[in-house]
Amino acid sequence: MAEVLRYRGRVVTSKDVVFIRKLIAGAPQASRRRLSAQLCEAWDWRQTNGALRDMVCRGLMLALDRSGHIHLPPIRQHSLNPLVQRARLERVTIDEAPIECSLRDLGSLEVRQVRRTDEEKLCCGLIETYHYLGYTQPVGEHLKYLVYAQDLGRPIACFTWSSAPRHLKPRDQYIGWSQPVLRQNLRLVAYNSRFLILPWVKVPHLASHLLGRMARTLSADWERVYGHPVYYAETFVDPDRNRGTCYLAANWTVLGMTTGRGKNAPSLKPTRSKKRVLGLALTPNFRELLTRVP
Repeated sequence: MAEVLRYRGRVVTSKDVVFIRKLIAGAPQASRRRLSAQLCEAWDWRQTNGALRDMVCRGLMLALDRSGHIHLPPIRQHSLNPLVQRARLERVTIDEAPIECSLRDLGSLEVRQVRRTDEEKLCCGLIETYHYLGYTQPVGEHLKYLVYAQDLGRPIACFTWSSAPRHLKPRDQYIGWSQPVLRQNLRLVAYNSRFLILPWVKVPHLASHLLGRMARTLSADWERVYGHPVYYAETFVDPDRNRGTCYLAANWTVLGMTTGRGKNAPSLKPTRSKKRVLGLALTPNFRELLTRVP
């Protein structure tokens, strides 16, 4: 059977096109949203957590429509893009009394995963208020954490983790995976998009200690929320601002530098500052697991 389209790693054949045409003809009143859900159910096309991949499927059907292979029904509703229309977060006001002590004297620390909880807004607000980059909604699968000093009853740090960038040469060369395997297994890598220790917290070695705590809990938390573990973590460090000392102290490895072109650069010219790429294996056999053909 002839290949008609390849979309997000899925090959669509001429036989598939005939099936989709029949699906559309058999449900003349169905919306595009409903048709994509029906196609996912027919193909059993699901995310690792069992949810239908209907958003990806909708993109696939739109690509087939634009190329003339199928004819979708007219758009019934123009949904607002939540990432574009998202209201700017309010700045957070909390107790800013200085915390200056040793790590031992700081006492017990609690690392809370706050994604989809009442504390998620606080985590986002603290990052928006006190992180030099502000808050940006993480892409794809993501988790958020608040760190509390239990003896003080106060938050002292925040993390956000998200889906990894699709193309990152230093990481891809270090792992040694092929492009087809990368497309299938990239979900097994987590990207540390934000790490904030609140500016009035002055505790030596706290940052590397928290990174070590995260390395021990991140994969299990990811599996609880998304139905699969993560085997490798990565982040970017701006060398014009810092050297990433806390990451190096927590056994992260320097993999190389970004090109400065971003993920959607229309040319080969850098459009932003180059970042140092750091990575951390979350399991000793990470390379075997990441290069394994699904």
